[in-house]
Amino acid sequence: MEIAYIKTPLGTAKITGNDNCIASISILEEGTITKNIPTVLKEAVTQLQDYFNGKCTHFDFKLNLQGTKFQQKVWQALLEIPFGKTCSYMELSKKLGDVKAIRAVASANGKNPLWIVVPCHRVIGTDGSLTGYAGGLWRKKWLLEHESSAKQQSLF
Repeated sequence: MEIAYIKTPLGTAKITGNDNCIASISILEEGTITKNIPTVLKEAVTQLQDYFNGKCTHFDFKLNLQGTKFQQKVWQALLEIPFGKTCSYMELSKKLGDVKAIRAVASANGKNPLWIVVPCHRVIGTDGSLTGYAGGLWRKKWLLEHESSAKQQSLF
């Protein structure tokens, strides 16, 4: 597994992967930035940088989502939430076929190994509140505002 650390407006992103896929992307408060990005991670790094620069609204590098069947089902549902849109934990639970699974959905959401790429930040409370985000609610707010403003910019 190769590792790269890149600077983002939200902290240092740690990206791990190999020739086959990207296995994880996480956010750290700080870290040493990688000067020479491993070749196998360059596409992911470029797309993440483009995302933060408002030039990328989806990611198309290969992912390796390792988790339980239920977690993978939740993460696949997260991938279907459009850029610039949100859904509630309740809506996500209904979509997955069990309205009572809100806590399990929230737990799987919190274990998402691919920060930003699998957009767990797009899931909000039923009342529209920013609830539960492993990276901190201030990051969730920033990401949603970033995606919302990028969408508006494309209208003009």
